[in-house]
Amino acid sequence: MPLTSSDATSDSSSLSFWQVVIAAIRGEHRDYTTETLNRAVVLLAIPMVLEMVMESIFALADVFWVSHLGSDAVAVVGITESIMTVIYAVAIGLSMAGTATVARRVGEKDPDRAATSAFQVILLGLLVSATLGLVGGSFGPDILRSMGGNEHVVSMGGSFSRIMLGGNATVLLIFVINAVFRGAGDAAIAMRTLWLANAINILLGPCLVFGLGPFPALGVTGAAVATNIGRGCGVLYQLFYLTARTNRVRIQLRHLHFELGPALQMLKLAANGTMQNLVNTASWIGLVKILSQSGSAALAGYTIAIRVVIFAILPAWGLSNAGATLVGQNLGAAKPDRAESAAWIAVRYNVFFLSAIGLLFIVFAGPIARLFTGDSATMAYGTQALWIIGLGFPFYAAGICLTSAFNGAGDTWTPTLLNLCCFWLFEIPLAWLLANHFGAGATGVFIAIPIAFSMLAIGSVFLFRRGHWKLQRV
Repeated sequence: MPLTSSDATSDSSSLSFWQVVIAAIRGEHRDYTTETLNRAVVLLAIPMVLEMVMESIFALADVFWVSHLGSDAVAVVGITESIMTVIYAVAIGLSMAGTATVARRVGEKDPDRAATSAFQVILLGLLVSATLGLVGGSFGPDILRSMGGNEHVVSMGGSFSRIMLGGNATVLLIFVINAVFRGAGDAAIAMRTLWLANAINILLGPCLVFGLGPFPALGVTGAAVATNIGRGCGVLYQLFYLTARTNRVRIQLRHLHFELGPALQMLKLAANGTMQNLVNTASWIGLVKILSQSGSAALAGYTIAIRVVIFAILPAWGLSNAGATLVGQNLGAAKPDRAESAAWIAVRYNVFFLSAIGLLFIVFAGPIARLFTGDSATMAYGTQALWIIGLGFPFYAAGICLTSAFNGAGDTWTPTLLNLCCFWLFEIPLAWLLANHFGAGATGVFIAIPIAFSMLAIGSVFLFRRGHWKLQRV
């Protein structure tokens, strides 16, 4: 099936769907400021979707192997991961800054400034990770204890937490450098990085956890070692491509210098991006607090539903990242109308995809929940949460894409403000009112989620159409 577009700047060649898929995975170099927009979105989205899926496998692999060591070992991973969300938030904030700035420079056809910008964001990532690593590596066991871990959890997981928190540079750098590749349009390299890192982590995990063959049995600590080795190898692979291969962005000796102005601009973008992520993440904690009043079955059912939902919408983030890259590059090429068209195409594809997923959740909510629990009360709450949240999937699709479009343009403040208003000033109060004042209990919390995302989508559409993001300087 040929992918075509009415875009006046498109080339005359016609590629079949599978040719486009192969080209996307191979990472063929294309000019995304002139490429057919429909095709450009697909070419960027396919490797970005696969990258997001690979990122999710890291946490699943660790929990899978560690779960064989008992509940305390799983608790170690769970508590440490809850602290790692702060590091992920910072990494995502820096990634937003890296993608927006590099995409703008690539769109301007200025590879030297793109490489300099890439080095600035990598340097910022190193400085931030060193600070966080010093604190986390020094106080890992104390952090476990302060988060409610018992003494057995602390003694078992002290080394795990020290290695994960102290070695956070592998997390930050793999996020940040992949953001540079995405901004440059080299999404396939970012995808391959996660393939390599995941393959090493999956192979080393059981060897180091259980002591297979010549490897020592490190228990839960082995999972941390495997994860950091996997991510570390991924970073080395990234640096090889950034410095030794001819790509859209290639860092050379002349680019290795600190520039205060660009660094401060990136720091501002990253701070807003980090706040944006923290506001969004923290709102889920607020919902859990309200939901806990309805009992453990409601909380367990909600947890199952959210885990399934998050995994299901990962491909949507890949599509939204494709839109962000196209927005940034086309703004750099002084083509704001084309940047806007690219964002709306990504929205259209995303709405179609997530609407289909949402329909599956509505129809098959019961069987899906039954896969994760045999408890009837938990299954009932999980089923209800899945189909109610599934109703809002078209709105999630639009909100995710437009938020990424703002970020790709370098306007990280607008989505931060939207998240604050929609989730903290609207969703949490609404959930509390429905659950307590109107007596809806857990159902009220579930209802508040799609309503809040609908508000986010409507607000995003309104502000995006106003077009102030087109004037953002990066």
